[in-house]
Amino acid sequence: MRAASAADLSRVIELRLALIREHADNPVYRRLRPDAAERARRLFATQLASTSERIFLAEDGGKAVGILRCVETAGSPLLDPARYAYVSSAYVLPQARRRGTLRALVDAARSWCDERGLTELRLHSVAGDPASNAAWEALGFTIVEHMRIGGVRDPEQANAHAAHTRADGRDSGR
Repeated sequence: MRAASAADLSRVIELRLALIREHADNPVYRRLRPDAAERARRLFATQLASTSERIFLAEDGGKAVGILRCVETAGSPLLDPARYAYVSSAYVLPQARRRGTLRALVDAARSWCDERGLTELRLHSVAGDPASNAAWEALGFTIVEHMRIGGVRDPEQANAHAAHTRADGRDSGR
């Protein structure tokens, strides 16, 4: 287990895109852009250089088999804690699962949080993936809210609506 560096950018891209592709039937992740790899290169390079987040890699025989991103995040000014760690992009290759890899990644994130004085980890997980949800529960995470998606138009319909709105400068109410 180790912190990823700029030299690991290709590995980071590979694992994070694999995570999205694994959940291609999910309403959020099925909309992968055709140029995602190019966008990922810029985005993940910035994340790797950030001082307020850390990307961890799990390796087996020198090959990256898992990833987890941890970001220091400001909490609501009305609630405690004032800062917490947000975990994202947690992924372990299928052939490396059920060997403690995710647990080791979470332990690395917890150590990073301890160094920063962060006392809480939060994350989103895919609702329709029983294995993923069982893994998070086994690691001590509890569901406290549900993210919902709605009011989304078919992409072609939305693009047609946007083009029509731009063409005459008004929204026709369609």
